[in-house]
Amino acid sequence: MADINFVDVTLRDGNHTYRHQFTPEIISTTAAALDAAGIDIIEVGHGDGIGGSTVHVGRAPATDLELIKAATKVVKKARVGYLLIPGFGVFSDMEDVAEAGATVARIACHATEADTTRQHIRKAKDLGMFTVGYLISVGMTDAADLAEQAAKLESYGADYVNLAESQGHLVPTEVAERVNAVRNAINIPIGFHPHNNLGLANGNILAAIESGATYIDGSLKGFGGGAGNAQTEATIAALKRAGHNVKADLDGILDAAQMFTDQVSPHPMPVIDNNSIIMGFANVYGGYVHPVNVASKKYNIDPRVLIRRLGERKIVAGQEDAIEQEASAISSEMISKAS
Repeated sequence: MADINFVDVTLRDGNHTYRHQFTPEIISTTAAALDAAGIDIIEVGHGDGIGGSTVHVGRAPATDLELIKAATKVVKKARVGYLLIPGFGVFSDMEDVAEAGATVARIACHATEADTTRQHIRKAKDLGMFTVGYLISVGMTDAADLAEQAAKLESYGADYVNLAESQGHLVPTEVAERVNAVRNAINIPIGFHPHNNLGLANGNILAAIESGATYIDGSLKGFGGGAGNAQTEATIAALKRAGHNVKADLDGILDAAQMFTDQVSPHPMPVIDNNSIIMGFANVYGGYVHPVNVASKKYNIDPRVLIRRLGERKIVAGQEDAIEQEASAISSEMISKAS
């Protein structure tokens, strides 16, 4: 049995599913329900993290500061956190949300680019934050390199390292290999954040825990990029069924999930549709499901062809322009062949 710290990311990663349109009202109501249910950490903000509200990836109706304040005003026991990708968020943003009551900083980068987080991790520590080094798209590098990157995050002062399997590409044996490698390279805790493109989110969580992970991410109703994340309410039930120690109350989480559904209804819930499956199989970032659908319709091309092309190019999060470029190129190739 493992003692699990549960991090609910509905109000940050789930913002992808809601096209980054969460309001302070949705944040406060959901945060209060998650807090009452016993969640350890509640992550809040734009889907792409603090500073992510841009024309490039999606404008939000409220600032990150307003969203953080909406959560900290109602939460009594849980810690409120945020995610920041250097380049989107800056030091002044970190100072503002810390003053607003956020106490957990998750500083994120692509799985091979830990160097980019050093200054921001140290800034978060200077602000007194519980600080997490967050590696995105861990399925895009091997276990040995991932271990090296995690060791860098530890050296910068991270309190734990979070491994985000952002494409939903890995199977349990591959997750175990990566967590084991990181476990042998660092002396701080390990977290795991899965996506569900191949229906393996909870299986991968159990494999991660067996290999030493003790912080687990999930979101209500699975809200998150692409096919979504591990579904908080189902994950907590599975963890309890497996005998792991989780503070959250199952009935309380089920109530929170229903309340959240009522808040965002009639917005559709995340599903493992054909495009999400191909994205997981091709190792393409799940947050691109909407841009891929838009570009495919615009250029009248098969989205599966576009997804596979993006996978071949190893496109990572933050390269939305590449979707339009590839879609246009595929369309031109089709016209050329037909003429």
